[in-house]
Amino acid sequence: MPVLAKETCLFPDTLLESPVSPVVESQWMVIYTKPRQEKSLARDLLRQTIPFYLPLVKKTLQYTRRRMVSFAPLFDGYLFMLGAEKERALSLATNRVLRVLPVNDGHRLITDLRQIERLIRANVPLTVEARLRPGMRVRVRNGIFVGVEGVVLRRRGETRLLVSVNFLQQGASVEIEDFRLEPLD
Repeated sequence: MPVLAKETCLFPDTLLESPVSPVVESQWMVIYTKPRQEKSLARDLLRQTIPFYLPLVKKTLQYTRRRMVSFAPLFDGYLFMLGAEKERALSLATNRVLRVLPVNDGHRLITDLRQIERLIRANVPLTVEARLRPGMRVRVRNGIFVGVEGVVLRRRGETRLLVSVNFLQQGASVEIEDFRLEPLD
């Protein structure tokens, strides 16, 4: 089972840790890419040392008798970038971008992205959830996801915790036991 190596998905490595952007004029932007151009755009941004985050998850694909493992974007068509007008122009010059969406609440976005990254690092199966619906907001009170906040979903008899990136109106869900959750007021 060949594995396609995981590429750089976070540059710099401390991007999601820093509370304040390194450059005063910088702001978070969501880049909506042309189809299947997320990883190519990430490579272009890395070469130009532009800060970005592309959430990647492990996927197993079956081709006749062969199984391949690769890393695919969690959110098809989206990449998160931190920069100013110069970086925005450089990203558009790659010819891989359809639209650049400015983010008004960068602190909320980085909080959401930290939680998504935490789910990815736990190496558990994730399901992308689109167009969020209102539900009970909860926080995990114990286990490997302690402190993660999200919305409870019920799917096929199982309880799932939906962690969202509100700006995209998408998120990822993970199976979780009810007893680990506490309601948020």
